Amino acid sequence: MKPESDPDVQLMLAVQRDDRTAFEALFRKYAPAITGFTRSFVGSQARAEELAQETFVQLYRARRSYKPRARFATWLYRIATNLCLSDLRRPEHRAVVPNPSPTGDEPNTVEYLADPGARTGEEDVVLRESLARLRDGLDHLPAQQRAAILLARAEGLSYEDVARTLGCSVSAVKSLIHRATVTLREKVGD
Repeated sequence: MKPESDPDVQLMLAVQRDDRTAFEALFRKYAPAITGFTRSFVGSQARAEELAQETFVQLYRARRSYKPRARFATWLYRIATNLCLSDLRRPEHRAVVPNPSPTGDEPNTVEYLADPGARTGEEDVVLRESLARLRDGLDHLPAQQRAAILLARAEGLSYEDVARTLGCSVSAVKSLIHRATVTLREKVGD
């Protein structure tokens, strides 16, 4: 999709003209996805919500300098990724933070992914263990690998969009995703 044909680009151009309704439309559309992405990245629901909010604050502050060179989502995820990478550099993030469920009630992501009617208890335990290993594997990936695999696999961005988001080449994205996949396979198994 060419940037000029992206309806979100048109909304962002309206935001440049101080159209509050356009900003609210972008926020409503992307806030849940950005919060989910940041939660996957930093592991804390509260911190994810703060980072998602900061993403939109930065979007608004940068509205005047916005240039539609790529899809709007690519630009927005770049802001969110940069905030997540900066957040991970903070000293308190040297230790791995467990990933909570979306409700914040459970310390385990399996609870909201599980479909109790579809599996036996034994299958459910195996799935929980696999997902816990996957989460642990994601938590231990280098930040750039984690960003690349989450953007491509969890958020569904193309390699080109991931490259633009991370500010690297498509071949670098492929390499990051390959290394992340190999590491996760070793940690989780096939």
